[in-house]
Amino acid sequence: MRVVVASDKFKGTLTSAEVADAVGAGVRRVHPDTTVVSVPVADGGDGTLSAAVAAGYTHVPVVASGPTGEPVSSGYARLGDTAVVELADVSGLVRLPGGIPAPLTATSYGTGELIAAALDAGCTRIILGIGGSASTDGGQGLIDALGGRLSGNNSALRDENLPESGLYVDTAALRRRLHGVEVVVACDVDNPLTGRRGAATVYGPQKGATPEQIVELDERLGRWADVVAEATGVDLRDTPGAGAAGGVGFAALALLDAELRPGIDLVLEMVRFREQLAGADLVITGEGALDEQTLNGKAVAGVAAAARTSSTTLPAAAPSATVPAAASSTPIPVVAVCGVNRLGPDQLRAIGVSAAYALTDLEPDVRRCIAEPEPLLEQLGERIAVRHLTMTRRERGIA
Repeated sequence: MRVVVASDKFKGTLTSAEVADAVGAGVRRVHPDTTVVSVPVADGGDGTLSAAVAAGYTHVPVVASGPTGEPVSSGYARLGDTAVVELADVSGLVRLPGGIPAPLTATSYGTGELIAAALDAGCTRIILGIGGSASTDGGQGLIDALGGRLSGNNSALRDENLPESGLYVDTAALRRRLHGVEVVVACDVDNPLTGRRGAATVYGPQKGATPEQIVELDERLGRWADVVAEATGVDLRDTPGAGAAGGVGFAALALLDAELRPGIDLVLEMVRFREQLAGADLVITGEGALDEQTLNGKAVAGVAAAARTSSTTLPAAAPSATVPAAASSTPIPVVAVCGVNRLGPDQLRAIGVSAAYALTDLEPDVRRCIAEPEPLLEQLGERIAVRHLTMTRRERGIA
Protein backbone atom coordinates (compact mmCIF):
# COMPACT_ATOMS: atom_id res chain seq x y z
CA MET A 1 0.00 0.00 0.00
CA ARG A 2 1.18 3.51 -0.81
CA VAL A 3 -0.19 6.68 0.79
CA VAL A 4 0.81 10.19 -0.26
CA VAL A 5 0.43 12.89 2.39
CA ALA A 6 0.35 16.30 0.70
CA SER A 7 -0.75 18.77 3.35
CA ASP A 8 -0.32 22.48 3.76
CA LYS A 9 0.89 23.76 7.13
CA PHE A 10 -1.43 24.08 10.12
CA LYS A 11 -0.73 27.77 10.54
CA GLY A 12 0.79 28.64 13.90
CA THR A 13 1.11 25.02 15.00
CA LEU A 14 2.70 22.56 12.56
CA THR A 15 4.67 22.65 9.33
CA SER A 16 3.56 20.58 6.35
CA ALA A 17 6.25 18.00 7.09
CA GLU A 18 5.19 17.71 10.74
CA VAL A 19 1.58 17.13 9.70
CA ALA A 20 2.71 14.33 7.38
CA ASP A 21 4.90 12.75 10.07
CA ALA A 22 2.05 12.63 12.58
CA VAL A 23 -0.59 11.34 10.16
CA GLY A 24 1.86 8.82 8.71
CA ALA A 25 2.66 7.48 12.17
CA GLY A 26 -1.03 6.81 12.74
CA VAL A 27 -1.45 5.09 9.38
CA ARG A 28 1.54 2.79 9.99
CA ARG A 29 0.28 1.92 13.45
CA VAL A 30 -2.68 0.21 11.76
CA HIS A 31 -0.87 -1.05 8.65
CA PRO A 32 2.88 -1.21 9.38
CA ASP A 33 3.79 -2.26 5.86
CA THR A 34 2.26 0.85 4.26
CA THR A 35 4.62 3.20 2.44
CA VAL A 36 3.84 6.78 3.45
CA VAL A 37 5.28 9.49 1.18
CA SER A 38 5.43 13.04 2.51
CA VAL A 39 5.00 15.81 -0.09
CA PRO A 40 4.80 19.17 1.70
CA VAL A 41 2.77 21.71 -0.27
CA ALA A 42 1.71 25.35 0.04
CA ASP A 43 -0.48 27.80 -1.86
CA GLY A 44 2.22 30.37 -2.57
CA GLY A 45 2.24 31.99 0.87
CA ASP A 46 4.29 31.01 3.90
CA GLY A 47 5.47 27.44 3.58
CA THR A 48 6.36 27.74 -0.12
CA LEU A 49 10.08 27.92 0.60
CA SER A 50 9.92 24.86 2.87
CA ALA A 51 8.00 22.94 0.23
CA ALA A 52 10.71 23.73 -2.32
CA VAL A 53 13.50 22.58 -0.01
CA ALA A 54 11.60 19.37 0.79
CA ALA A 55 11.35 18.78 -2.98
CA GLY A 56 15.12 18.92 -3.40
CA TYR A 57 15.84 22.61 -3.84
CA THR A 58 18.82 24.03 -1.97
CA HIS A 59 18.22 26.83 0.50
CA VAL A 60 20.47 29.82 -0.20
CA PRO A 61 20.65 32.11 2.86
CA VAL A 62 20.38 35.87 2.31
CA VAL A 63 20.17 38.69 4.83
CA ALA A 64 17.61 41.16 3.49
CA SER A 65 15.43 44.04 4.64
CA GLY A 66 12.33 43.16 6.62
CA PRO A 67 9.03 44.97 6.03
CA THR A 68 10.04 47.86 8.28
CA GLY A 69 13.66 47.99 7.17
CA GLU A 70 15.34 45.89 9.85
CA PRO A 71 17.65 43.12 8.55
CA VAL A 72 16.21 39.60 8.64
CA SER A 73 17.77 36.23 7.88
CA SER A 74 15.87 34.91 4.89
CA GLY A 75 16.87 33.36 1.59
CA TYR A 76 15.65 31.67 -1.56
CA ALA A 77 15.55 28.07 -2.75
CA ARG A 78 17.44 27.03 -5.87
CA LEU A 79 17.41 24.08 -8.25
CA GLY A 80 19.42 24.55 -11.42
CA ASP A 81 18.64 27.96 -12.84
CA THR A 82 15.31 28.25 -10.98
CA ALA A 83 14.93 30.23 -7.76
CA VAL A 84 11.92 30.17 -5.44
CA VAL A 85 11.33 33.39 -3.49
CA GLU A 86 8.74 33.56 -0.71
CA LEU A 87 7.60 37.10 -0.01
CA ALA A 88 6.13 36.10 3.36
CA ASP A 89 9.54 35.01 4.63
CA VAL A 90 11.07 38.45 4.18
CA SER A 91 8.32 41.05 3.66
CA GLY A 92 5.45 39.26 5.36
CA LEU A 93 3.27 39.88 8.38
CA VAL A 94 5.29 37.29 10.30
CA ARG A 95 8.37 39.52 9.92
CA LEU A 96 6.87 42.61 11.55
CA PRO A 97 8.91 43.40 14.70
CA GLY A 98 6.81 42.46 17.70
CA GLY A 99 3.93 41.73 15.35
CA ILE A 100 3.11 45.46 15.29
CA PRO A 101 1.46 46.47 11.99
CA ALA A 102 3.01 49.21 9.87
CA PRO A 103 0.34 49.84 7.24
CA LEU A 104 1.78 53.11 5.90
CA THR A 105 5.48 52.30 5.98
CA ALA A 106 5.88 48.54 5.42
CA THR A 107 7.72 47.79 2.20
CA SER A 108 8.38 44.94 -0.23
CA TYR A 109 12.02 46.05 -0.65
CA GLY A 110 13.44 42.88 0.91
CA THR A 111 11.60 40.70 -1.61
CA GLY A 112 13.34 42.61 -4.37
CA GLU A 113 16.66 42.05 -2.61
CA LEU A 114 16.07 38.29 -2.64
CA ILE A 115 15.24 38.35 -6.35
CA ALA A 116 18.34 40.43 -7.01
CA ALA A 117 20.50 37.94 -5.10
CA ALA A 118 19.10 35.07 -7.17
CA LEU A 119 19.72 36.97 -10.40
CA ASP A 120 23.26 37.78 -9.34
CA ALA A 121 23.82 34.08 -8.72
CA GLY A 122 22.81 33.28 -12.30
CA CYS A 123 19.18 32.19 -11.91
CA THR A 124 17.05 32.80 -15.00
CA ARG A 125 13.66 31.66 -13.71
CA ILE A 126 12.07 33.20 -10.63
CA ILE A 127 9.07 31.63 -8.93
CA LEU A 128 7.67 34.27 -6.60
CA GLY A 129 5.12 33.37 -3.92
CA ILE A 130 3.40 36.55 -2.77
CA GLY A 131 0.96 35.52 -0.03
CA GLY A 132 1.15 36.97 3.48
CA SER A 133 2.40 40.45 2.60
CA ALA A 134 2.74 43.11 5.34
CA SER A 135 2.84 46.06 2.95
CA THR A 136 0.61 48.03 0.60
CA ASP A 137 3.37 49.72 -1.39
CA GLY A 138 2.30 48.67 -4.87
CA GLY A 139 5.51 46.67 -5.21
CA GLN A 140 7.48 49.92 -5.32
CA GLY A 141 9.97 48.62 -2.76
CA LEU A 142 10.59 45.51 -4.83
CA ILE A 143 11.21 47.60 -7.94
CA ASP A 144 13.55 49.90 -5.96
CA ALA A 145 15.66 46.93 -4.92
CA LEU A 146 15.97 45.79 -8.53
CA GLY A 147 17.25 49.20 -9.59
CA GLY A 148 14.23 50.25 -11.57
CA ARG A 149 12.64 52.79 -9.27
CA LEU A 150 14.46 56.08 -8.86
CA SER A 151 13.51 59.14 -6.78
CA GLY A 152 15.07 61.49 -4.31
CA ASN A 153 14.80 59.07 -1.39
CA ASN A 154 13.30 55.88 -2.88
CA SER A 155 10.12 56.33 -0.87
CA ALA A 156 7.50 57.67 -3.25
CA LEU A 157 4.64 55.82 -1.64
CA ARG A 158 5.81 56.45 1.90
CA ASP A 159 6.40 60.21 1.59
CA GLU A 160 3.29 62.14 0.58
CA ASN A 161 5.38 65.32 0.40
CA LEU A 162 7.54 64.03 -2.46
CA PRO A 163 6.57 66.04 -5.58
CA GLU A 164 5.06 64.15 -8.48
CA SER A 165 7.97 65.32 -10.65
CA GLY A 166 10.29 63.33 -8.38
CA LEU A 167 8.75 59.99 -9.41
CA TYR A 168 10.53 58.08 -12.12
CA VAL A 169 10.69 54.45 -13.23
CA ASP A 170 13.87 53.39 -15.00
CA THR A 171 12.41 50.75 -17.31
CA ALA A 172 15.67 50.48 -19.23
CA ALA A 173 17.49 49.40 -16.05
CA LEU A 174 14.81 46.82 -15.36
CA ARG A 175 15.02 45.44 -18.89
CA ARG A 176 18.76 45.03 -18.52
CA ARG A 177 18.37 43.42 -15.09
CA LEU A 178 15.66 41.00 -16.23
CA HIS A 179 16.98 40.22 -19.71
CA GLY A 180 16.42 36.54 -20.42
CA VAL A 181 14.70 36.01 -17.07
CA GLU A 182 11.26 34.43 -16.64
CA VAL A 183 9.22 35.59 -13.64
CA VAL A 184 6.23 33.50 -12.54
CA VAL A 185 4.10 34.74 -9.66
CA ALA A 186 1.94 32.54 -7.44
CA CYS A 187 -1.26 34.57 -7.13
CA ASP A 188 -4.63 33.39 -5.85
CA VAL A 189 -6.66 36.61 -5.90
CA ASP A 190 -8.22 38.60 -8.73
CA ASN A 191 -8.35 42.02 -7.09
CA PRO A 192 -7.34 45.11 -9.08
CA LEU A 193 -4.78 47.51 -7.68
CA THR A 194 -7.13 50.33 -6.66
CA GLY A 195 -10.77 51.03 -5.93
CA ARG A 196 -13.40 49.31 -3.80
CA ARG A 197 -11.91 45.87 -4.54
CA GLY A 198 -8.33 47.10 -4.57
CA ALA A 199 -5.32 46.20 -2.46
CA ALA A 200 -5.83 48.88 0.18
CA THR A 201 -9.59 48.56 0.55
CA VAL A 202 -9.80 44.78 0.75
CA TYR A 203 -6.54 43.82 2.42
CA GLY A 204 -5.51 47.00 4.23
CA PRO A 205 -7.53 46.13 7.36
CA GLN A 206 -5.65 42.83 7.67
CA LYS A 207 -2.44 44.87 7.78
CA GLY A 208 -3.66 47.24 10.47
CA ALA A 209 -4.85 50.13 8.29
CA THR A 210 -7.57 52.41 9.65
CA PRO A 211 -10.36 53.66 7.34
CA GLU A 212 -8.51 56.96 6.91
CA GLN A 213 -5.25 55.17 6.12
CA ILE A 214 -7.02 52.96 3.58
CA VAL A 215 -8.11 56.06 1.67
CA GLU A 216 -4.56 57.42 1.78
CA LEU A 217 -3.04 54.13 0.65
CA ASP A 218 -5.48 53.83 -2.24
CA GLU A 219 -4.56 57.34 -3.38
CA ARG A 220 -0.86 56.51 -3.19
CA LEU A 221 -1.40 53.37 -5.24
CA GLY A 222 -3.27 55.41 -7.84
CA ARG A 223 -0.37 57.86 -8.13
CA TRP A 224 2.10 54.99 -8.45
CA ALA A 225 -0.03 53.41 -11.18
CA ASP A 226 -0.07 56.74 -13.07
CA VAL A 227 3.73 56.90 -13.00
CA VAL A 228 4.12 53.31 -14.16
CA ALA A 229 1.57 53.79 -16.95
CA GLU A 230 3.46 56.87 -18.17
CA ALA A 231 6.73 54.94 -18.15
CA THR A 232 5.46 51.81 -19.88
CA GLY A 233 2.62 53.13 -22.03
CA VAL A 234 0.26 50.52 -20.58
CA ASP A 235 -2.07 50.85 -17.59
CA LEU A 236 -2.49 47.51 -15.78
CA ARG A 237 -4.01 48.73 -12.51
CA ASP A 238 -7.34 47.03 -13.25
CA THR A 239 -5.82 43.70 -14.28
CA PRO A 240 -7.07 40.79 -12.12
CA GLY A 241 -4.36 40.02 -9.57
CA ALA A 242 -2.77 43.48 -9.69
CA GLY A 243 -3.91 44.04 -6.10
CA ALA A 244 -2.25 40.89 -4.80
CA ALA A 245 0.23 41.33 -1.92
CA GLY A 246 -0.47 45.02 -1.52
CA GLY A 247 0.18 45.67 -5.20
CA VAL A 248 3.25 43.50 -5.72
CA GLY A 249 1.15 41.71 -8.33
CA PHE A 250 0.82 45.02 -10.21
CA ALA A 251 4.55 45.74 -10.14
CA ALA A 252 5.35 42.21 -11.32
CA LEU A 253 2.88 42.42 -14.20
CA ALA A 254 3.68 45.96 -15.32
CA LEU A 255 7.43 46.10 -14.81
CA LEU A 256 8.76 42.53 -14.63
CA ASP A 257 6.60 41.12 -17.44
CA ALA A 258 5.53 38.38 -15.02
CA GLU A 259 3.00 35.63 -15.50
CA LEU A 260 0.45 35.20 -12.70
CA ARG A 261 -0.56 31.63 -11.92
CA PRO A 262 -2.54 29.93 -9.13
CA GLY A 263 -0.19 29.30 -6.22
CA ILE A 264 -1.07 25.69 -5.55
CA ASP A 265 -0.65 24.77 -9.23
CA LEU A 266 2.85 26.25 -9.26
CA VAL A 267 3.82 24.48 -6.05
CA LEU A 268 2.46 21.11 -7.21
CA GLU A 269 4.58 21.42 -10.35
CA MET A 270 7.60 22.44 -8.30
CA VAL A 271 7.34 19.39 -6.01
CA ARG A 272 6.54 17.07 -8.95
CA PHE A 273 3.33 16.02 -7.27
CA ARG A 274 1.91 14.01 -10.17
CA GLU A 275 5.03 11.87 -10.22
CA GLN A 276 4.55 11.12 -6.53
CA LEU A 277 1.01 9.87 -7.24
CA ALA A 278 2.25 6.87 -9.24
CA GLY A 279 0.95 3.72 -7.55
CA ALA A 280 -0.80 5.65 -4.77
CA ASP A 281 -3.80 4.04 -3.08
CA LEU A 282 -4.80 7.12 -1.11
CA VAL A 283 -3.95 10.83 -0.90
CA ILE A 284 -4.24 12.62 2.43
CA THR A 285 -4.22 16.40 2.18
CA GLY A 286 -4.97 19.07 4.75
CA GLU A 287 -4.74 22.55 6.20
CA GLY A 288 -5.55 24.23 9.49
CA ALA A 289 -9.16 25.07 8.63
CA LEU A 290 -11.44 23.81 5.90
CA ASP A 291 -13.79 26.67 5.05
CA GLU A 292 -15.09 28.75 2.14
CA GLN A 293 -11.56 29.87 1.28
CA THR A 294 -10.62 26.22 0.74
CA LEU A 295 -13.03 26.08 -2.17
CA ASN A 296 -11.27 28.92 -3.99
CA GLY A 297 -7.97 27.41 -5.05
CA LYS A 298 -6.31 26.70 -1.71
CA ALA A 299 -3.95 23.78 -1.23
CA VAL A 300 -6.58 21.15 -0.38
CA ALA A 301 -8.66 21.90 -3.47
CA GLY A 302 -5.57 21.93 -5.69
CA VAL A 303 -4.27 18.60 -4.37
CA ALA A 304 -7.69 17.01 -4.79
CA ALA A 305 -8.01 18.30 -8.35
CA ALA A 306 -4.60 16.88 -9.28
CA ALA A 307 -5.45 13.51 -7.75
CA ARG A 308 -8.82 13.47 -9.47
CA THR A 309 -7.17 13.69 -12.88
CA SER A 310 -4.76 10.89 -12.01
CA SER A 311 -5.69 7.26 -11.43
CA THR A 312 -4.49 4.10 -9.79
CA THR A 313 -4.80 0.63 -11.25
CA LEU A 314 -6.64 -1.98 -9.21
CA PRO A 315 -7.13 -5.68 -10.02
CA ALA A 316 -10.60 -6.59 -11.16
CA ALA A 317 -12.72 -9.21 -9.48
CA ALA A 318 -11.68 -12.86 -9.85
CA PRO A 319 -12.16 -14.07 -13.45
CA SER A 320 -14.93 -16.40 -14.44
CA ALA A 321 -14.48 -19.31 -16.79
CA THR A 322 -15.22 -17.07 -19.76
CA VAL A 323 -14.02 -13.65 -18.63
CA PRO A 324 -10.28 -13.20 -17.89
CA ALA A 325 -8.97 -11.00 -15.10
CA ALA A 326 -8.43 -7.36 -16.09
CA ALA A 327 -7.12 -4.22 -14.52
CA SER A 328 -9.40 -1.28 -13.85
CA SER A 329 -8.46 2.35 -13.35
CA THR A 330 -10.09 4.53 -10.76
CA PRO A 331 -9.35 8.05 -9.53
CA ILE A 332 -7.11 8.12 -6.48
CA PRO A 333 -9.31 8.77 -3.42
CA VAL A 334 -8.55 11.89 -1.39
CA VAL A 335 -9.31 12.59 2.27
CA ALA A 336 -8.40 15.64 4.30
CA VAL A 337 -7.17 16.34 7.82
CA CYS A 338 -7.63 19.73 9.47
CA GLY A 339 -7.90 21.54 12.74
CA VAL A 340 -11.54 22.46 12.20
CA ASN A 341 -13.94 21.64 9.38
CA ARG A 342 -16.61 24.16 8.37
CA LEU A 343 -17.55 22.48 5.08
CA GLY A 344 -20.39 20.06 4.48
CA PRO A 345 -20.11 16.71 2.70
CA ASP A 346 -21.48 18.10 -0.57
CA GLN A 347 -18.95 20.95 -0.57
CA LEU A 348 -16.13 18.50 0.07
CA ARG A 349 -17.26 16.15 -2.68
CA ALA A 350 -17.49 19.09 -5.10
CA ILE A 351 -13.72 19.63 -4.81
CA GLY A 352 -12.91 15.91 -4.86
CA VAL A 353 -12.49 15.20 -1.14
CA SER A 354 -14.38 12.12 0.00
CA ALA A 355 -14.08 12.75 3.76
CA ALA A 356 -12.59 15.21 6.24
CA TYR A 357 -11.14 14.44 9.66
CA ALA A 358 -10.76 17.32 12.12
CA LEU A 359 -8.84 17.59 15.37
CA THR A 360 -11.99 19.01 16.92
CA ASP A 361 -13.74 15.71 16.15
CA LEU A 362 -11.49 14.20 18.81
CA GLU A 363 -10.94 17.17 21.12
CA PRO A 364 -13.54 19.97 21.35
CA ASP A 365 -11.09 22.20 23.22
CA VAL A 366 -9.49 24.24 20.44
CA ARG A 367 -6.72 25.36 22.78
CA ARG A 368 -5.59 21.78 23.26
CA CYS A 369 -5.81 21.15 19.52
CA ILE A 370 -3.41 24.04 19.00
CA ALA A 371 -1.11 23.09 21.87
CA GLU A 372 -0.95 19.33 21.24
CA PRO A 373 -1.87 18.59 17.62
CA GLU A 374 0.52 15.69 16.92
CA PRO A 375 -1.12 12.95 19.03
CA LEU A 376 -4.53 13.98 17.72
CA LEU A 377 -3.29 13.81 14.13
CA GLU A 378 -1.87 10.36 14.81
CA GLN A 379 -5.32 9.26 15.96
CA LEU A 380 -6.84 10.68 12.79
CA GLY A 381 -4.23 8.77 10.79
CA GLU A 382 -5.38 5.57 12.50
CA ARG A 383 -9.02 6.30 11.64
CA ILE A 384 -8.15 7.01 8.03
CA ALA A 385 -6.16 3.76 7.78
CA VAL A 386 -9.04 1.72 9.16
CA ARG A 387 -11.75 3.35 7.07
CA HIS A 388 -9.93 3.89 3.78
CA LEU A 389 -7.07 1.40 3.56
CA THR A 390 -8.40 -1.74 5.20
CA MET A 391 -11.15 -2.11 2.59
CA THR A 392 -8.65 -1.58 -0.22
CA ARG A 393 -6.41 -4.27 1.23
CA ARG A 394 -9.34 -6.67 1.31
CA GLU A 395 -10.14 -5.89 -2.32
CA ARG A 396 -6.57 -6.77 -3.21
CA GLY A 397 -6.55 -9.89 -1.11
CA ILE A 398 -3.91 -8.53 1.29
CA ALA A 399 -4.13 -9.96 4.77
